[in-house]
Amino acid sequence: MTRCSAAHPDDPTACGGPVAVTVLDAKGAGVSGCEHHAARLLASLDGGRVYPLPDAPAGAALRVFTAADALRPFCWDTTTPRTRPEQLSRAEARAARDA
Repeated sequence: MTRCSAAHPDDPTACGGPVAVTVLDAKGAGVSGCEHHAARLLASLDGGRVYPLPDAPAGAALRVFTAADALRPFCWDTTTPRTRPEQLSRAEARAARDA
């Protein structure tokens, strides 16, 4: 089974659709992937950005950005306790700060 380039080797999930976006890290290095794996990758990066590919479905980058906000970094790792702010999703970290 071939997966998109955005899929982490330790992430067991299948791709969620065609390759539609490119995720860039803080230094500008990028990889293209499906919306599912791109969101999981973006959630695991500090300072990451997402851009739609020219033939992407409308709203693909926005869906990835929104999904990444709710995902914890390296969300496929279910054995690590999540107690520090950097281990939470961005949405969880915001909620904790605002509480």
